[in-house]
Amino acid sequence: MSDWITTPITAELVRGALELERTERGVLPHRLPARARVQIPDGQLALAEAQPSGVRLVFRTEATAVELDALRTKNFYVDGPERPDGVYDLLVDGRLHGQAGVTGGNMLRITMATGAAETVPGPVGTVRFDLPTGSKEVAIWLPYNEITELVALRTDAPIEPVVTDRRVWLHHGSSISHGSNAASPSATWPALAAATAGVELINLGFGGSALLDPFTARAIRDTAADVISLKLGINLVNHDLMRLRAFGPAVHGFLDTIREGHPNTPLLVISPIHCPIHEHTPGPAMPFRDGDTLRFQATGEPAPGKLTLTVIRDELSRIVKQRAADDPDLHYLDGLELYGEGDPALPDNLHPDAETHRLIGSRFAPLAFGPDGPLAGDQRR
Repeated sequence: MSDWITTPITAELVRGALELERTERGVLPHRLPARARVQIPDGQLALAEAQPSGVRLVFRTEATAVELDALRTKNFYVDGPERPDGVYDLLVDGRLHGQAGVTGGNMLRITMATGAAETVPGPVGTVRFDLPTGSKEVAIWLPYNEITELVALRTDAPIEPVVTDRRVWLHHGSSISHGSNAASPSATWPALAAATAGVELINLGFGGSALLDPFTARAIRDTAADVISLKLGINLVNHDLMRLRAFGPAVHGFLDTIREGHPNTPLLVISPIHCPIHEHTPGPAMPFRDGDTLRFQATGEPAPGKLTLTVIRDELSRIVKQRAADDPDLHYLDGLELYGEGDPALPDNLHPDAETHRLIGSRFAPLAFGPDGPLAGDQRR
C-alpha cells in the first residue's frame, strides 16, 4: 500500500511499560527501569522483565489497516518441549477483533539443565491487522512470552494517543501473573480482571522472579498507581530462596519501601494459589519430562523454618493483620479463594493453563474490585 503513514512509537502510545529503551531499530519496552535492571542478579529476571506482559499500543484512528514491524526473541529450550509462538491481540473499542503472530526474529537457545543460553539472530517481522471503518480505539497487546522490539508502526490514516481517566492498577507476581500458559496476552488473569474492573493494568508479574527483590519494591514505589496488589510466595518456595526467619522481615521491608511512595494507596497482599507439590513440601522445584510434557516436582525435605505454601499463607496473613492496625489501606486475600484444592489440576503441577487463567481472573475481579472489595472505588482517577 502506497499511502501508509508511519508514526513514531513513543510513550504516549505505549501502556503497561515502565520504560522504553531506544535501540538501533526502534524501542524495546521494559517492565523494570534501567536503575533496577543494572541490579538484576540473574538472567531469568532479565529475560522476564523484557517480555512485555500487559504492554500494549493504544491509539484512536479511522484507519482500516495497521502494520507493526517487530523483532521478537523467542525462547527455545534445548532439553524441553518447544514453546508456542507469541500472539498479538488486536482489541477494537475494548473487544477482541483479531489475533496474529510475527515471523522471523531471534531465537534464545536455553539449556534448562545448566542455564546456558545463546542467541541466534533473525530478521524483523511484520504483523498486520484489518480494522473496521469509522473512528475507534485500537489496542495491540504484545506477546507476554517473547521479548518484542518495536520497529515501526504504520496505518492507512492518522492516529492519535488516547487519554484515559481510568484508575491504574499495578500488580506484581510470579509467572502465574506474568502469563504462564494463558491463551494470549489479553487473556492472562490480570488482563482479564482489569478488563472486567475497568482499570488500566501495569503487570509486573515476572516468571520465576517474584522474590521480594528491593529494586522491584523501589520500582513499584516510584510508579504512579491508584491501586496496587502483590501476589507473593510461590517463587520463594520453588527456588528454596530463604527461610522463615528471613521471609517475614523481607516482606516488611518490601511493604515499607512501597509505602514510601504510596503511603495511602489501597494495597492488597495475595497469598499463593493452591499448588499440591508445594503445599507441605519445600523447594526447590525441578522439571522432569513426562512423555512430551514438561512437569515439575518438589524436591525439598520438610524441616523447621523451611518455607511451604501453607507456611507462607500463615505468615502473610499475620503480617498484614499486624500492619493493618496502623495501615487501614493494607489488605489480605487468601490465594485459595482464587484457585483451590477442588479446582481442575494444574497441567504441569505448577502453572495454570488458559482455562485456569480465566477462572482466576473471573474470581479476582469481584473479590478485589467489587463493591466491597479492597480495591473498590470510583474507577476514575
